[in-house]
Amino acid sequence: MKIAFNEYPEILTRVKASGFVVFESNDYDLNIIGERNPSGKVNKFDDWIHVCFTVDGIWQWYAYKCTTDAGLHYLKKGNTAILVHDQQYRGAYIIGLHRGKYFALVQRGNAVDVWRDRNKDDQHDYGSNMERGFFGINIHRASAKRETKIVDEYSAGCQVFADPDDFDEFMTLCRLQVDKLGYDQFSYTLLMGL
Repeated sequence: MKIAFNEYPEILTRVKASGFVVFESNDYDLNIIGERNPSGKVNKFDDWIHVCFTVDGIWQWYAYKCTTDAGLHYLKKGNTAILVHDQQYRGAYIIGLHRGKYFALVQRGNAVDVWRDRNKDDQHDYGSNMERGFFGINIHRASAKRETKIVDEYSAGCQVFADPDDFDEFMTLCRLQVDKLGYDQFSYTLLMGL
């Protein structure tokens, strides 16, 4: 859903303040930013994915409900991946098949950092057991048919859209970057929200 245009998106000010790169030299060069809810609840789609870019020099800003955390199903299994926030993962994603089923942004470029939540409880544990590598931390959707309310098995650590229509719009924007600029790698910045 488009939330603003023709002004500099506030979320990009936060990206810069965190010391990360904002892509603003070319139209359709996507800035994809996850915003983790500091008061987030386990198993809820209570985070945001922002997409900001220019068209003819005018800023476009989209925001979508998502989760940036694993669902309770995987937390209870232990050794669950949680993507490290306040990081920028440059060139970590390309358009590819998620689990061989549908096109999404898949981790194929560069490595990412995760924390491993190992204690099998119902809380996301940030800040310990960090690993760097290729873990299949993709950016995809939950249900293909309707907006989803409960995360559960939809995320083992991926960044997951609640609404399939939002996800389809997001993928259209990603394809625009490839079509207009020829850039087939995508960067993802994950911030802890305010």
